[in-house]
Amino acid sequence: MARILITEFMDAPAVAQLQQAHEVRYDPQMVDQPEAMLHAAAEVDALIVRNRTQVRGPLLQALARCKVVGRLGVGLDNIDVAACEARGVQVIPATGANALSVAEYVIGTAMLLLRGAYQSQAAMVQGQWPRTALSSGREIYGKTLGLIGYGSIGQLTARLAQALGMRVQAHDALMAADHPAFSSTGVQAVGLDTLLASSDVISLHVPLLPSTQHLLNAARLARVKPGAIVINSARGGVVDEVAVVAALRSGHLGGAALDVFEQEPLKSGALFADCPNLILTPHIAGVSLESNERVSELIARKVLEVLA
Repeated sequence: MARILITEFMDAPAVAQLQQAHEVRYDPQMVDQPEAMLHAAAEVDALIVRNRTQVRGPLLQALARCKVVGRLGVGLDNIDVAACEARGVQVIPATGANALSVAEYVIGTAMLLLRGAYQSQAAMVQGQWPRTALSSGREIYGKTLGLIGYGSIGQLTARLAQALGMRVQAHDALMAADHPAFSSTGVQAVGLDTLLASSDVISLHVPLLPSTQHLLNAARLARVKPGAIVINSARGGVVDEVAVVAALRSGHLGGAALDVFEQEPLKSGALFADCPNLILTPHIAGVSLESNERVSELIARKVLEVLA
């Protein structure tokens, strides 16, 4: 019987599935108890984490007998994958399991920001009737969605957007323009500058790498189509937060939704205070009731296969 440590939230049925076969320590608060986590790690055969547990440095060194790290999500920037592989530790992300949740987040926030009509409750409760001010919102039909990064999540987002009558174009530095992913979905492959200048909604779907750090910076934001919407549900650091706020305050951007941040959790939101047409969410684009179930079930099954 193997020992499994789970340091962040996992869906209860998946935890129970693991407990049927192995000894499981499930403590979703352990991510905030580094000393306890280091102590527990020394005796486990499998580690299951979300995005906050940093599987590198001291924690990785403590995993003396660990065979597998299950990631309840798809981003791997909190895991030193190369170092894990060098130690014979298999890293398993929940590829595809939360794609629909992210895609729906992108479409939902795009619709909200384009329409600009859903934050009038306070004024109306006070007896105001801001009908004129809220009558110039934009429809999503006929708009152009630009996807930066065209992996599985980007492709699913494209299909949802097309169902609503959007035109979709995409840029992916790792895909040639004749890649079948474009032709099979009816999406036009374009250069990054073209995408920025001609998209009404821009959504990022790239990992955080040295090459993508501040990919959307002040210079590139200046090339964005005036009034466009920017949505980052990928990784904090892919967009320059200071530059996004400046573009919103100047009116060049029509809106932005940020689900991920350079520092998580935010210790201070002062940068974003009173910023117009901005939606902030706490890294939950890929987290829904249904996606939690899919992600947890997939990782439980894959970890059990490794430990069999």
